Amino acid sequence: MSEALLHVEGLLTSFPGARGARLPVVDRVDLAVARGEALALVGESGCGKSMTALSIVGLVPKPGRIDAGSIRMRGRELRGLPVTAMRRVRGAEIAMIFQEPATSLNPVQTAGAQVVEAITLHERVARGEARRRALALFEQVGIPDPPVRFGAYPHQLSGGLKQRVMIAIALAARPQLLIADEPTTALDVTIQAQILELLAGLARETGTAILLITHDLGVVNQLADRVAVMYAGRIVEEGTRAAVLAAPHHPYTHGLLRSMPSLAQPGERLAEIPGVVPAPDAWPPGCRFEGRCAIALAVCRAREPERTRLDGGAAVRCHAVAGESPQ
Repeated sequence: MSEALLHVEGLLTSFPGARGARLPVVDRVDLAVARGEALALVGESGCGKSMTALSIVGLVPKPGRIDAGSIRMRGRELRGLPVTAMRRVRGAEIAMIFQEPATSLNPVQTAGAQVVEAITLHERVARGEARRRALALFEQVGIPDPPVRFGAYPHQLSGGLKQRVMIAIALAARPQLLIADEPTTALDVTIQAQILELLAGLARETGTAILLITHDLGVVNQLADRVAVMYAGRIVEEGTRAAVLAAPHHPYTHGLLRSMPSLAQPGERLAEIPGVVPAPDAWPPGCRFEGRCAIALAVCRAREPERTRLDGGAAVRCHAVAGESPQ
């Protein structure tokens, strides 16, 4: 992998439990995103993906907190930065696109005014120049008839156009890393494909790195260079998109692939992963996927698997892959 833009090491984010003890929701996570790379963080709801993203940008909702780990952007430690300094990082270096543009946009401001505000918040430019740049961003993200849409309010825009406005806001300060948290979930299939194509094109044209948060491996197949699979607060498998999608190693990744309609073979029956992701207060002492795993060993119930490095820079946390004895 080329030079890392974002380096996350040992990230531990917790919330208070019912009995006062703090419960980790992101548990010792390591991630690296290179310049111009698209890394997909994949897993079911409740695995800790969005909380990982919020931890990176310093927006963990209270009473949550980051208890341990390092978050470095271009070698600079972000954890522990003063609030004002972290605000400058958000937008100027790291921008985030949220899942529901309808709830993220200001309903009483026009779309154009919100993009202008994002530009002037991070740069000292005249309003006329900010307006010119905002219109150029509308053009860049594929909003038709930019001068007309510029004066529209969010309720006058379709879901796809709202998401394009959110992308324009995210790009306003020319960030080096774009975090996209389920950016197409609320959109229909046709608009979803257009937004994914837009993000991929922006990454190619501007060199912006992307951290894509998703549960949909079909989306991963369209956009990602590398994949990190998350389960119950831990990264259980990582590797290139081709390696993870074509030859997954972890049983959880196998299950995700078999359950995705967009990746299934014609006529193939979709599989279902039994059970649900355990809550942090119910994490077992061994492998957290053991209760849902068809190939679990005795050791899986007793001991958490270590990270095993594989060929091509891939890695997996699985006793079976590591060659443990069935006994």
